[in-house]
Amino acid sequence: MIHRLSTLFVRTLRDDPADAEVPSHRLLVRAGYIRRAAPGGYTWLPLGLRVLHRIERIVREEMDAIGAQEVHFPALLPREPYDASGRWTDYGPNLFRLQDRRGVDYLLGPTHEEMFTLLVKDLYGSYKDLPVWLYQIQTKFRDEARPRAGLLRGREFVMKDSYSFDLDDEGLQRSYDAHRAAYVRLFARLGLDVVIVKAMSGAMGGSASEEFLSPCASGEDTFVRCTACDYRANTEAVRIGTPPAVDAGTTPPARVVDTPGTPTIQTLVDVLNSRDDLRRTTGTWTAADTLKNVLVMLRNPDGIRQPLAIGVPGDREVDMKRLEAAVAPAEVDAFGDADFAARPGLVKGYIGPDVLGETKPLGVRYLLDPRVVSGTAWVTGANEAGRHTVHLVSGRDFTADGTIDVADVRDDDPCPSCGSAMSIERGIEMGHVFQLGRKYAEVLGLNVLDDKGKQRVVTMGSYGVGVSRAVAAIAESHHDELGLRWPRSVAPMDVHVVIAGKPGDDTAATAGRVAAELSDAGLQVLLDDREGVSPGVRFKDAELLGMPMIVIAGRGVAKGVLEVRDRIAGTTVELPIGDVAKHVIACCA
Repeated sequence: MIHRLSTLFVRTLRDDPADAEVPSHRLLVRAGYIRRAAPGGYTWLPLGLRVLHRIERIVREEMDAIGAQEVHFPALLPREPYDASGRWTDYGPNLFRLQDRRGVDYLLGPTHEEMFTLLVKDLYGSYKDLPVWLYQIQTKFRDEARPRAGLLRGREFVMKDSYSFDLDDEGLQRSYDAHRAAYVRLFARLGLDVVIVKAMSGAMGGSASEEFLSPCASGEDTFVRCTACDYRANTEAVRIGTPPAVDAGTTPPARVVDTPGTPTIQTLVDVLNSRDDLRRTTGTWTAADTLKNVLVMLRNPDGIRQPLAIGVPGDREVDMKRLEAAVAPAEVDAFGDADFAARPGLVKGYIGPDVLGETKPLGVRYLLDPRVVSGTAWVTGANEAGRHTVHLVSGRDFTADGTIDVADVRDDDPCPSCGSAMSIERGIEMGHVFQLGRKYAEVLGLNVLDDKGKQRVVTMGSYGVGVSRAVAAIAESHHDELGLRWPRSVAPMDVHVVIAGKPGDDTAATAGRVAAELSDAGLQVLLDDREGVSPGVRFKDAELLGMPMIVIAGRGVAKGVLEVRDRIAGTTVELPIGDVAKHVIACCA
């Protein structure tokens, strides 16, 4: 089919939109694929919608190939199932809640575990009905606090979510493996290089969680790869090994020392190294010898705020994304001046373990980094301004309420699997597979009769793909300084034919004949037949729009040749007019 640029609903822009932070956002707006409708919400224009639909088709084909069946739920959902699962509250402010004219509560679906569970409960009741795999491709809604990066983080997005229902854990593993393999094929067809990493299940719950990340410098997810083994994990899911306990038999008794003017870890270290009475026989003091106690407030879904103190070595920071994942569904707020004022026993900048703990008068829960093992000695606050405690030994002089692994992960940190150095990279989350288990089936009463006539709780798996996000992720990894370079599998058109001659010459007629020949061969053709547009603008638009092949009918027509550019391979050739269609068709095969 031939699509004429003169009538296509598109307008390209010469300049980047002011709010665009990442390449995909800039290029998709400039090339006329999407337009901003509201913060975190975008209108799909014809070219963008064609890309989206081609991605949906590939997703459907791979899901259908493993025997999954497509259904479609409403986006407007009743409150009751989400009350039963606890997620009406647990989702917190990320959930869009609304009422109808009668005051009945509804929500805009962020994900549909509850609805899938109830659908199967409604129709199936025997082990003979299982396994069953259901999926949908549908718009989801989440009230992101900071929507950004165009399609990568919005309040409204298209997602494929599928669910498996099995009688036992062995069946769940087979379902999980089938979906995982389908995802490997799916992303390969989309032209996306993905890394499979261990992950957290988040608000959905479950276990055996893995993410499919597309490596990208502008990605919001960070993950680690071991440089020696195959260990890979989202940084939120990395768990460091706990070092062995230390013999503190030779550690001197703890004592409080004056450390005036030490508001930071570095100033504290400098003072320690300047004191003759604190000089060490085994090297100088470093930030790693200090214990930093970080205070935050946890805001539970019911609105109740609770303080939490986290003890980490002074050369580390608390990674807020790791912390948020660890304490979900609670959210993390800063520990502000009002929080300090309400607890005068906490001396800002000099907080020590002796006042921390759920059983202490202040009632501040205290969790330690796993590196703070029994027998290790630390320098930490003495709960007095300008004073610190040295030689404070974990297990001997203080204890905590537990451990929490939320310190920042760094390049060259040891791999928890083999101990070799790890490297940190960034990526875009494209897919997530995890074993839900029986959480939703239990609370919503999804049971079936087994072969002995006994009631059995069904076990579930959950598998998601970011369909609209895939448009942005592909754009992130398939562009150059000129514009987009769509893979052939998802490109809105197969070939872009540009008329670049003068009015009245043979270029328009030649371009029309070539376009017709390509269309007759089954290719989708975009023909730039606009009047009053210079060849230079046409060339720039062709590169910006990013079709895999560009055919230019320009001055070469007089010599019997056309210019053919392969945007994917980055090559340009001149071919006799009669050979152009055959060449393009072969490239698109």
